[in-house]
Amino acid sequence: MALTHLKVERSGPRRKLYEEGDGGGLYLRVHPTGNKSWLFRYVFGGERRRMTLGSYPSMSLAEAREAHGKALADVKRGIDPGAQALDAKRARKAAPTFHDLLEEFWERELKATKSGPERKRLVEKDALPAWRTRKAKDITRRDIVILMDEVRDRAPVTANRLLGVLARMFNFAAERGIIEDSPATRIRRPSEAPRVRVLNDDELRLFWHGLEEVDVYPATRLVLRMILLTGQRPGEVTGMTWEEIDGDWWTIPANRMKGGQEHRVPLTPLALEAIEEAKRYAGNRPFVFASSQQAARSASITVHSLSRGVLRHRAEMGIHEHYTPHDLRRTCRTRLAEIGIDDVVAEKVLGHQLQGILKVYNRHSYDTEKRAALMAWENRLRRVLGLEVEGAGKVINLR
Repeated sequence: MALTHLKVERSGPRRKLYEEGDGGGLYLRVHPTGNKSWLFRYVFGGERRRMTLGSYPSMSLAEAREAHGKALADVKRGIDPGAQALDAKRARKAAPTFHDLLEEFWERELKATKSGPERKRLVEKDALPAWRTRKAKDITRRDIVILMDEVRDRAPVTANRLLGVLARMFNFAAERGIIEDSPATRIRRPSEAPRVRVLNDDELRLFWHGLEEVDVYPATRLVLRMILLTGQRPGEVTGMTWEEIDGDWWTIPANRMKGGQEHRVPLTPLALEAIEEAKRYAGNRPFVFASSQQAARSASITVHSLSRGVLRHRAEMGIHEHYTPHDLRRTCRTRLAEIGIDDVVAEKVLGHQLQGILKVYNRHSYDTEKRAALMAWENRLRRVLGLEVEGAGKVINLR
């Protein structure tokens, strides 16, 4: 007789395993432990076979009959449903997890890019804990949206950066056949208001002198000052090597520049002092601003460590409004404009490429102008900090 919902529910455990038939090869198997599962018995290629369709109550009687009907239809078409299910199970077991995808993404693409370590860190911080063991192909657009909401509530800008990395990561997975299509498409990224933070004179004094008073790794202090003095990107400063220094010039190779072109930076006296002091902490390592971590003794300090240092010690230095290491670069650029430096020269100081027709026809290096601009900025900063101005004559009080 066909099974009923009530009969399935009341089929209790016995001393030995037993089965209740529903017809057509569908059975309810009841274990001595009380566990119940749906079984399909069939004949294929002259051999008796069986396959498990699911467990009760997660698969109801109606759902078991539906699965049984599909399996029976496969048998009639000459397809072995049990073997097909086994192949699918093996394929699923072999399918890459999200962690596997991240490792492949790192090896094949990320580690060859300048921003690779930071992009990987974003994924490791927020996405990996949530999806580490999940199959990459099972992650849905809804999963990504929920994760982005959680991150955005804490750090809106970080959420946008993470979404950008995940979008590329899932496109990479689709390109390599790990998934069919990227689940990160059609997710709107909220617009970001451009940052306008520039440190004023009082904040510059608190920043410069405060770095001497707080408990911060010396190389971190020197890097933060170098960003302010030279106007270069935090990542370009942290990655500075001794090979890039030649006298009072710092040449950043093309592969470390955002624009992909070599950039020469004049080193002013305060910048040279910072580099000279860095020798005490770098030892014989290749990086000027070497990491303090024992596990990364051959690496430079990271941009992330700079941000942590700023966040941890800002209030202690007496600076009330939040600022980032990149805001120091913006401060340098803004102050260059304040002291009358031509915009073309100021942009060349920062390593920006000229636009339009100037990019095509103006091939001047601007080395002399860049040095004059950064010397003018340093002298302006010295006055703010109460330091002796470089090259200024002594003032004699005749009264």
